[in-house]
Amino acid sequence: MHVWTWLVVVGLACAFALTALPGRAPIAEGGPVARVVVIAHRGARSVAPENTLAAARRAAELGADGWELDAQLTKDGELVVMHDDVLTRTTNAREAFPERAPWRVADFTLAEIQTLDAGAWFGREDPFGTIRSGEVRAEEAQAFVGERVPTLRDALLVSSELDLFVNIELKGTPFAPLSSSGREMVEKVVSLVRELGMAERVIVSSFDHERIRYLGEIAPEIAGALLVLSLPPDPVGYVRGYGAEAINPQATAYDREKARLLHEAGYGVYLWTVNDPRDLARFAAEPYVSGIITDWPQRLRPLVAGR
Repeated sequence: MHVWTWLVVVGLACAFALTALPGRAPIAEGGPVARVVVIAHRGARSVAPENTLAAARRAAELGADGWELDAQLTKDGELVVMHDDVLTRTTNAREAFPERAPWRVADFTLAEIQTLDAGAWFGREDPFGTIRSGEVRAEEAQAFVGERVPTLRDALLVSSELDLFVNIELKGTPFAPLSSSGREMVEKVVSLVRELGMAERVIVSSFDHERIRYLGEIAPEIAGALLVLSLPPDPVGYVRGYGAEAINPQATAYDREKARLLHEAGYGVYLWTVNDPRDLARFAAEPYVSGIITDWPQRLRPLVAGR
């Protein structure tokens, strides 16, 4: 376990008393958490188009401590923020490039991707019903039209401006040998984070655990987290074996005893993706949950404010 300079929500010497400084990536150092960290999933995507700078800004306005985003490489090797392998769900790629099916991110250059509209779909689809409910006004939704797919550089710069930490998820294939493209992605992320001096604001996560192992080898100053669908039988040994600082399990796989072991060993536990109000309340009160990734940071924030 690396000795981090971060002051974190889980407490360093006085485990119950300390809270994280804004914008610092929170990593456990043992003991129950002082306050669960609020992490906006792909930004505050219940009220803004996911993985856009607008979603990051809304996350900050709603009191999130940080946001989770997804990074992919374009055809010309640039890092962009996009969850899906294809562009069609959250952009107008199908209309803008009708001859380019299946519209994979990796088949488009950065210049091409930055011509796309990544915001209009939100007003059209109203994916969380927040326009219909009035939580997002019609004029706010209209203002998202023309929102662009950000580069990772754009996302990191706005995170620094907003005083948010960032969980960068590297899209990849679980349990596969480290590919040349996976190695390239890790190296480009490391280079960018170092250039911007943002190692303290960043956690890098992936379902491709070999990428996290490689991250630890080439950039021990940048925290890594293992995305998992279930917690392994020996969670501490597993996390340690990949040189990670945290593990991000699906919320349905949460196990308090395993989480306790992880915290006592100094590792963070970040649950995804928790949206149901009852689950938010339950996990916000869990003593060994470091942070919760949610589409509804505005629901989670009041639940953790008093801890």
